[in-house]
Amino acid sequence: MATVPTRDKYRSFLHDEPDNVQWRHGGPPSYDAVNQLFEEGQTKEWAEGSLEETVQNAIKSWEMELSHKVRLQDFKSINPEKFKLIVNGREGLSGEETLKIGSYNALLKNSLPKEFQYYKADEESFESSHEVFRSAFPRGFAWEVIDVYSGPPVIAFKFRHWGIFEGPFKGHAPTGEKVEFYGLGTVKVDESLKVEDVEIYYDPAELFAGLLKGPKMSDSKTETAHDTLISSQTQGCPFHN
Repeated sequence: MATVPTRDKYRSFLHDEPDNVQWRHGGPPSYDAVNQLFEEGQTKEWAEGSLEETVQNAIKSWEMELSHKVRLQDFKSINPEKFKLIVNGREGLSGEETLKIGSYNALLKNSLPKEFQYYKADEESFESSHEVFRSAFPRGFAWEVIDVYSGPPVIAFKFRHWGIFEGPFKGHAPTGEKVEFYGLGTVKVDESLKVEDVEIYYDPAELFAGLLKGPKMSDSKTETAHDTLISSQTQGCPFHN
């Protein structure tokens, strides 16, 4: 007898979508592993229906669409004509631009000289960037709202991201330790509560301090670890949530 997939209680626009929605991996993803990580490690448990829970789930839903829906026209969480993503004060990216490069590259782009970049977003594609972080965080990279400072139409919040570094990252061996960082964000929504722009501020050094802590691996060990992880990975996007 077939197993009925568990409905995701944190994300909208994932189940019961029309048949014409184009999914990046052929169908809706499973977030079971990262949901478990979230529930085991969350520091805040918001009341059902509260502003904090609503904001937390809305961001998770937006991230899910960005990572797994191929066409902007299938997004229900944003206003595609007005959407902008601004990270650490850089020039804003449109919805199409964000969808093209992916959330990792959008969040990790910087203007440092190449020799000082821990992660070279300009050299990564949507697919390769996701593979890098799926490798490092096989169980996913959980996300929670720590506080909400204002309600709609401009929502200001503090967040925390964390995961367990259990796979190689850019030639660095995993440490098995928790890697986490904190940040601040604002989300502007329209009268239908669709997102018009997102601004995120955080220190990437917090993330990379944990990822570069592992010793450098030889090429053969990196390939072996990478192949082992690929065989056990799911479609869920680990930078999320």
